[in-house]
Amino acid sequence: MAGNMKKKTERVAELKEKRPYAVAKYIRVSPYKVRTVLELIRGKSVREAQAILEHSTNGGALPTKKVLMSAVANAEHNQGMDRGDLYVAECFANGGTMLKRMQPVSKGRGHAILKRTSHITVILDVKKAEGEI
Repeated sequence: MAGNMKKKTERVAELKEKRPYAVAKYIRVSPYKVRTVLELIRGKSVREAQAILEHSTNGGALPTKKVLMSAVANAEHNQGMDRGDLYVAECFANGGTMLKRMQPVSKGRGHAILKRTSHITVILDVKKAEGEI
């Protein structure tokens, strides 16, 4: 039994994400709104992505910028990477739990209102030099 647990922990350690990342959970913005912002920064350098997010008027831009800067801080502090070499390798927004509210309508009925939340994930990676494979 213990041998299987050791093998499982080894497999989990192998599959664990090696690249620096950051996750923000239960952000009170719809994932649909966040995904439009994430499409703008996917594949861009950190500096360029930060500039895009600062000048974006979308409601999901501010929480996305915070997650991006957290991922950059994780890369610098935990793995000793240089900010200038980083780019946004992956970013996605999954739906979180929904706050359920009721809107009263006629004849004593109520319509459901779903206030959506999102989990934002930003994964960074180091740019490869032009000669590298």
